[in-house]
Amino acid sequence: MNGILKKIKSPADVKRLSMVELGLLAEEIRERLITGVAKTGGHIGPNLGVVELTIALHYVFDTPTDSFVFDVSHQAYVHKLLTGRESRFDTIRQPGGLNGFMLRTESEHDSYGAGHAGTALSAALGMAVARDLAGGKEHIVALAGDAAFTNGISFEALNNIAAQTRRLIVVLNDNDWSIDKNVGAIAEYFHKITANTTYSNLHDKAAGLIERFGGKAARHVARKAEEAAKGLIGPGMLFEEFGLSYYGPIDGHNMALLIETFQFLKQHNKPVVLHAITQKGRGFQPALEKQKKFHGLGPYDPESGETKSAGQKTYSEIFAESLTKLADQNDKVVAITAAMPNGTALDHFRPHHPTRYFDVGIAEEHAVIFAAGMATKGYKPFCAIYSTFLQRAFDPVVHDVCLQNLPVVFCMDRGGLSGDDGPTHHGLFDISYLRSVPNLIHMVPKDEDELQDMMYTAMLHKGPSAIRYPRGTGPGAAIKAQPVALEIGKAEVITSPSRTDVAILGLGAMLPEAIRLSEVLEREGFHAAVINPRFAKPVDRDCLADFGSRAKLLITLEDHVLAGGFGSAVMETLNELDLNVPVVRIGWPDEFIEHGKVEALREKYGVTAEAALEKARPHLNRLMEQVLAKHS
Repeated sequence: MNGILKKIKSPADVKRLSMVELGLLAEEIRERLITGVAKTGGHIGPNLGVVELTIALHYVFDTPTDSFVFDVSHQAYVHKLLTGRESRFDTIRQPGGLNGFMLRTESEHDSYGAGHAGTALSAALGMAVARDLAGGKEHIVALAGDAAFTNGISFEALNNIAAQTRRLIVVLNDNDWSIDKNVGAIAEYFHKITANTTYSNLHDKAAGLIERFGGKAARHVARKAEEAAKGLIGPGMLFEEFGLSYYGPIDGHNMALLIETFQFLKQHNKPVVLHAITQKGRGFQPALEKQKKFHGLGPYDPESGETKSAGQKTYSEIFAESLTKLADQNDKVVAITAAMPNGTALDHFRPHHPTRYFDVGIAEEHAVIFAAGMATKGYKPFCAIYSTFLQRAFDPVVHDVCLQNLPVVFCMDRGGLSGDDGPTHHGLFDISYLRSVPNLIHMVPKDEDELQDMMYTAMLHKGPSAIRYPRGTGPGAAIKAQPVALEIGKAEVITSPSRTDVAILGLGAMLPEAIRLSEVLEREGFHAAVINPRFAKPVDRDCLADFGSRAKLLITLEDHVLAGGFGSAVMETLNELDLNVPVVRIGWPDEFIEHGKVEALREKYGVTAEAALEKARPHLNRLMEQVLAKHS
């Protein structure tokens, strides 16, 4: 490609383009997105929808002096292309390459890092207030999708904006979708605005006045027309009631109109909201036809949009199928998701039990308390929320569910490393943040069949429980027709030689590494037991008492941070049992892990059988010396 995009080295180059050239740039960017993301995978649909919006923002404003805050920031690919990163775009989400989200350490143009929804307005307001205190003149622009307004943090910010700053621009990017179709009153409210024909007609006439006559008089008349239209929709526009001047809705793909509007909004001395209607997946027919699939996906064919099949069912799909079976047998089982029916695979559950499926929008705190309320009335809520997103609802987990000992089941998809999505999406902290909470049991399956058993166990359990399982596919275990209940806190001993030199506890997805490590140790002359712990809480005290007494070394492996993780629980229990056997813990270090391929990251950070062997080597050498001395 030797067109306009290749010449864009910074936003200053965008400002030099004519309107015709800006239109050509938009076409080139779409082509670059479609072909580039086809190789790497990523959030193609959201980015195709904000091409004109992002170009217009960079044409009117001046980053990095001005600051753009993208909610979630998975729609910042266009921003990256326009801020000197086009030559590296093929590395996005690849090891050592560009991050799939905004990242402050990646570019001075990335003013705020993000990865979870609902944070843009609060962060932008903080920037605006800091600017005001420092006497600055720069502009702060928050770009948030309509789905982000189902998140409570957005409303907490809205409640404060008008009282705390006089200059802030909020762009409402309204495409009617988050990952799935938006739900709830807020989605209905935005639809009501855009679907009101009287409003649309008056809005079009207002826009025509500005286009035909220009000037302050036309703007004044147009403003009055808009206000009259707003009065027809309800007692007052939502944003106006919060003290923000509302403009729109406008066509989010009309470059000239966007540029003119942003130039107009720059002059305001009052917080404003621009409501822009955009089309998710615009310019790529497969993304328009399958919006859920093309929100974010792996590599695909840039012509047809076809993707390669994983070849077997994912943990998410096994979860949904297992929950459907449980719901078939128990009419008190309900499923709850926070705007992730596709990611959690609950869209497979929904057709079978539509009245017992609840999508609450991007509102994790509400999801947990909602589940608690249902549990008080005898229902068994399975609350499917990614490990990294359940962090947002920690207080309701503690105070609303566990304190009341309610039988809510937290099904934590993406428990462990989440690969290409990076640190905002790795689920590496849930054992630590849940292990200290009373009444909660925490289970980790070794395979797909054990996931089903744990779900059945959780359904029968009278208190709260959590199950963490990895992203993607598992070992491919056959699923029993009928699940069995597991004994709470009871580990599974895989191998137990009569003479046990080393006991290896491989939690969940790390059990294959534990087995591989045991084979290496056997070849070196050590007898190793392998244990599937099953429970991160409560740990099996009897099992630890047994192997802590017999073995000369314990090794724990977990797809979780070491700080406060499963290995820590093992060491605490051994201490309580007054057993002094040394423990080698393998897991993730006390730092945020970058994006990359899972196997490569495990290799880099020493979360492998080989790393465990190396770390255990001093203990093994001493053990070998003792054996030799005994037989000399």
